[in-house]
Amino acid sequence: MSQSRTATTFAPPVMEARRWLDGVTHPADRPLLNVSQAAPVDPPPAPMRAAMAEMIVGDAETHLYGPVLGLPDLRATLATQWSSDYGGQIDADQVAITSGCNQAFAATIASLCNEGDEVILPIPYYFNHRMWLDMSGVKTCALMVGDGMIPDAGAAAKLITPRTKAIALVSPNNPCGVEYPRETLRAFLDLARAHEIALIVDGTYRDFDSRTDAPHDLFTDAQWADTFIHLYSFSKAYRLTGHRVGAVVASTARLAEMEKFLDTVTICPNQLGQRAALWGMQNLSQWLAGERDEILNRRAAISDHFPMLAAKGWKLMGCGAYFAYLQHPFGISSAELARRLVPDAGVLLLPGTMFMPDDIPDGHNQVRIAFANIDRAGVQTLFERLSALRY
Repeated sequence: MSQSRTATTFAPPVMEARRWLDGVTHPADRPLLNVSQAAPVDPPPAPMRAAMAEMIVGDAETHLYGPVLGLPDLRATLATQWSSDYGGQIDADQVAITSGCNQAFAATIASLCNEGDEVILPIPYYFNHRMWLDMSGVKTCALMVGDGMIPDAGAAAKLITPRTKAIALVSPNNPCGVEYPRETLRAFLDLARAHEIALIVDGTYRDFDSRTDAPHDLFTDAQWADTFIHLYSFSKAYRLTGHRVGAVVASTARLAEMEKFLDTVTICPNQLGQRAALWGMQNLSQWLAGERDEILNRRAAISDHFPMLAAKGWKLMGCGAYFAYLQHPFGISSAELARRLVPDAGVLLLPGTMFMPDDIPDGHNQVRIAFANIDRAGVQTLFERLSALRY
């Protein structure tokens, strides 16, 4: 008997890591530091929750089916704001709203790929991208990143075959945190266009990019829609993780294909979440700027406190948005180290092995820290615990 689609891939890494907590107690003077998941643990800000309560009571449409591609006002608002942010032209009918950014990726791949096709992913990769490719019968082609954890378009060119359908990038990156330079993204757009494949850029963490101007100029290309597909998540910006609201920006022809997938899977995105996202875009720009400042402060804390780990042989490989990616100095695999850190240090993080294929050994000496839910003092405490380890 052939295996099922789900059997072609691995178990969800975050859920696996949570099971390491079973049976482990943490003393009051050393509570668990959970830096395993890149998601806000706080609810949306109070003004947004109050607005959502009014939507539930006063707007009957909140409880009904809506358009498959999303709330028209939200699509139009995102198109207008992003056209301004990126200095290009995005039309409302080039925007679709999805049930989270993972669904945006799934819909994109469903619209692009057949069984046996190939998609290029930089390594380390975002594991859910790999999982969906596995379950879709699509081969992941590993592109090893170069200096600064940045992928190179020239190296990617050598991986392109007649079965290649797309290159998928994440910037700011998950798991490494690094912000891809504009010229890097432009080189990938040129490469994808030359080979008539898609360039997918997951910008889930765009709101926390440290650069003050646009993180890329791809939308300034008048023909961007022939190649470029941009993914996004409202979850990180407005703490709407439980409401599952994402977006995809692409050509109208591509969205028409995605609509078939979206209609079959969810019919329409969550109506309350969409209305909350729209309210956030209209009312929370100053609040979001403050959230960004706080994340940048925590990023700075990583750099400020890292010398205590560097003195013990650790290496900071990448840092930004929600993440720090580290190389550890111990003679054990990160897969074992991560499990042992729960009882030994009161730390839950993810090993690099969860972000790489099994046949690539680099992940065994790497770990990812998701620092968005620990403040500057928490970063110091985390590094003090890690620097005290002896394995």
